[in-house]
Amino acid sequence: MDEAFRAILVSRGEDKVQRVDVVEMTAGDLMDGDVDIAVEATTVNYKDGLAITGASPVVRRWPMIPGIDLAGTVLASRNPNWQAGDRVVLNGWGVGEVHYGAYAGRARLMGDWLVPLPDAFTPVQAMAIGTAGYTAMLCVMALEKAGLSPADGPVIVTGAAGGVGSVAVALLSKLGWHVIASTGRPAEADYLKALGAAEILDRRELSEPGKPLGRERWAAGVDAVGSHTLANVLAGTRRNGAVAACGLAQGMDLPVTVAPFILRGVSLLGVDSVMADKALRLEAWRRLSVDLDPARLSALTTTIGFDEIVDAAHRIVAGGVRGRLVVEMG
Repeated sequence: MDEAFRAILVSRGEDKVQRVDVVEMTAGDLMDGDVDIAVEATTVNYKDGLAITGASPVVRRWPMIPGIDLAGTVLASRNPNWQAGDRVVLNGWGVGEVHYGAYAGRARLMGDWLVPLPDAFTPVQAMAIGTAGYTAMLCVMALEKAGLSPADGPVIVTGAAGGVGSVAVALLSKLGWHVIASTGRPAEADYLKALGAAEILDRRELSEPGKPLGRERWAAGVDAVGSHTLANVLAGTRRNGAVAACGLAQGMDLPVTVAPFILRGVSLLGVDSVMADKALRLEAWRRLSVDLDPARLSALTTTIGFDEIVDAAHRIVAGGVRGRLVVEMG
């Protein structure tokens, strides 16, 4: 008989009212895939919070086990690239949205979605990075590909106390950038400076409608907020600078003019972490193992248990979470 495990299941009835339940499942209840994994660690991302609270239509198949990230050990494989005992990481690919995700003791996934757990990281450390940190690394790589370096001037990170922002601050500061951390939580100033931020900027300077062009203040940016914030970041970017955009915490809209693009040659770099190809994922995880200071990773991480996931999901959507939340599955 299959061993039972607990899972968080979100469902929706004909009345469209969403339910969140902790249920017992077995391997026979899982969706199709060619690799079975014992989930050792996962994390609570902003997207996971949206899925559990229903605050945004993240879930596109019902019922669903949320959780877009996991690290664990292969139990069985029908995929030639993996065998029992391999340690793996999963980020994205619609897991937790259209395919059963990480908030369960077991996962059945497609082997092509997986990357090896880097030797530098334990499963808990890998989930301290998670999609948020992996996305932050993709943003840094996008800025580098655009030809930008610390010698060009400061970099701004919006939503700096959040998951993407915290890792971005830590990465960019270690790489030698002068980091301006934008946050709406003044109490987190010491936390952000400990991660490497050189300046703290009140998000109110960026979150309201602004001018088409502002004073040139930074050469580059990493934005996880969108809306007026991203528009104002672009308006304040120096000539030939670039901004990597990866999130929508303030909104999906972008009330910007063409002025930064045609008068200053500013570039807006879209970063998609969900469907990034495997080569890019492997490079991002390799860079994380080199460029992310383990001490700073520890400083931005809080560890919780399975039973705390639902509460954490509500807190992260409400803006009450600092840094990264790691779930040790036990």
